Amino acid sequence: MLKHVVLAKFKPGVTAADIAALKGALAALPRIIPEIRGYDFGEDLRPERSFDFALISTFDDAEALKRYLTQPDHAAVGKQIRGLCESLSIVDFNC
Repeated sequence: MLKHVVLAKFKPGVTAADIAALKGALAALPRIIPEIRGYDFGEDLRPERSFDFALISTFDDAEALKRYLTQPDHAAVGKQIRGLCESLSIVDFNC
């Protein structure tokens, strides 16, 4: 199994509606992309720390992750999150 972890710091001015729209877009992906085995995301409970939002997804292997990353629906959500964020940190690891 492989974990794909995304940590996001939102730009100043990102609204609750922006975050709700992002959550809706993320929530739709597991129904569309069969490679996703697990998918959890949410806002940091203590936003004074380094990041505001996290996503942890699970895939069978690196090839499944590669298919996910190149899938058009994922690309659209990726563009959405990049537009909201001043920084993103991404880690992929085997477990």
